[in-house]
Amino acid sequence: MTSSSLESPTSAPLAGVRVLDLTRLLPGPLGTMHLADLGADVVKIEDTGAGDYASPAVRTLVNRNKRAIRIDLKHPQGVATLLRLCRNADVLVEGFRPGVMQRLGVGYEAVAAANPRIVYCSVSGFGHTGPLCDTPGHDLNYMALAGVADQIGNAAGPALSNLPVADLLGGTMTAVAGILAALFDAARSGRGRHVDIAIADGVLAHAVLPLAGLHQHGQVARIGHSALTGALACYGFYRTADDRQVAVGALEPKFWNDLCRLLERPDLIPLHRSGDPATEERLRAELAALFGALPLAHWRGLFHDGVGCVTPVLRIDETLAHPHFRARGMRIAADAAAPPQLGCPIKMTGFEPSVPRPAPHAGEHTDEILRQAGFDASAVAELRAVGAIA
Repeated sequence: MTSSSLESPTSAPLAGVRVLDLTRLLPGPLGTMHLADLGADVVKIEDTGAGDYASPAVRTLVNRNKRAIRIDLKHPQGVATLLRLCRNADVLVEGFRPGVMQRLGVGYEAVAAANPRIVYCSVSGFGHTGPLCDTPGHDLNYMALAGVADQIGNAAGPALSNLPVADLLGGTMTAVAGILAALFDAARSGRGRHVDIAIADGVLAHAVLPLAGLHQHGQVARIGHSALTGALACYGFYRTADDRQVAVGALEPKFWNDLCRLLERPDLIPLHRSGDPATEERLRAELAALFGALPLAHWRGLFHDGVGCVTPVLRIDETLAHPHFRARGMRIAADAAAPPQLGCPIKMTGFEPSVPRPAPHAGEHTDEILRQAGFDASAVAELRAVGAIA
């Protein structure tokens, strides 16, 4: 291998890849934003009515670095316009209920006929096959049926979360993985694929610890009775004197020993992972009293270097100000006056994400995109006149 072949690339890894994004709300738009952050030209396609009805704050955060066009897919000329855009696209992502795209005339078969190499990704709750494929749902429904909600929470029961795990892990990230795999294969074979992503499948596929418990013990541990949901005093949250929280993750003896040393309680060292519920409860009460006696600032100072695997439970504004996440580029903004956004979590040699372009307004780049697709001014005017675009 020559020295030149070992040099790091300098362009965005997905430069030259064009993605048509017909998704709305959260899982699909966030996935295509990851692709845009990595250099793909993502075209956000919305209808001429309500369009993407995500809240303005969410829309701003998950649609940066995209361009936008509005097409009425209920209009024959709107369908023809999308199919024409598909000719020069590498990926199409849609998030409608199964069958909707087919009824509109832009299902996988129709799009693949226009461009055999296109990767066509469908993101839905339960996928395009199986008895639940037409069933509506939200994050907690997918979590519930996938056996995951049963494992998130404590002895009081399942916990709701403002980070929708099924939508983001099962939908967003699984779709990104599927798209990139199919895109890599299409570059070799010249043939695209239909990538069928079910959010419920995606979150179920990561439920390895509950399944391991089933294999090992013949049953899934009840919530609050497993190592990570409350059975162990050395792993959990503890309230401080100023009504904040610290996270204690001292699962290993070396971390537990450090924790007890800093707390000046060496007598607690032998109680680590005792296996006795009554002992764990007494130990939990001891830790609660210790941490509850002083404010968070004290504990942040004492455990400042992560000794004992003790960390503060931060709010998102505090996280964005944290020196580590700033050093990692996880707080970004278009300019000094712009609200902060979350950075790209994928770091690699030879690539630094550019300053983000703001999320586009609905239809902001309609004319530009159509001109690039070969429509002249009169054709664009005609499409707009008949209501096929906006």
